[in-house]
Amino acid sequence: MKNKYIAPILLGAGIALVLYSCGSTIPKNAEAVKNFDKAKYLGKWYEIARLDFKYEKGLNNVTAEYSLKDNGTIKVDNKGYNVRKDKWEQSIGKAKFVKKDNIAMLKVSFFGPFYAGYNVIAIDPDYKYALVIGESLKYMWILSRETSIPENIKMDYLKKAQEIGYDTSELVWVKHDRK
Repeated sequence: MKNKYIAPILLGAGIALVLYSCGSTIPKNAEAVKNFDKAKYLGKWYEIARLDFKYEKGLNNVTAEYSLKDNGTIKVDNKGYNVRKDKWEQSIGKAKFVKKDNIAMLKVSFFGPFYAGYNVIAIDPDYKYALVIGESLKYMWILSRETSIPENIKMDYLKKAQEIGYDTSELVWVKHDRK
């Protein structure tokens, strides 16, 4: 008799896990950019700095290219050069807006139904430089349309990140050279 309850309980737990993984949050004291222009954000970005994590360890020349798909989602094409392996690595995923598409709070997936937060919390008026954070204090990126960023913008972004609680001394500053 008890065995007939196991399957519904496991199914319910599985559904709860999937629903949880589809949500996206933002760290305390952080706010996603409002009046976000999705069209201006599309295109190629160079990773200037990041908090390192296993999928980007050892990568230089890192770029992210965002393009609009027919179904309204955003294609995410990340590339980086693995110095140790002497080869290019690429990950293609998708991003969706969590609320409205004019609020820069997205969720991104590279692995099936599992999503992670992607929150643009600072961007200049010309969409040349961006500060992006994940859903926790473990993930942060500084992006630029060029392979460098002006010192004043870099300092503004670092200050903003520190105010939220990020340890910016842990940032990896990405090298960009011709490969």
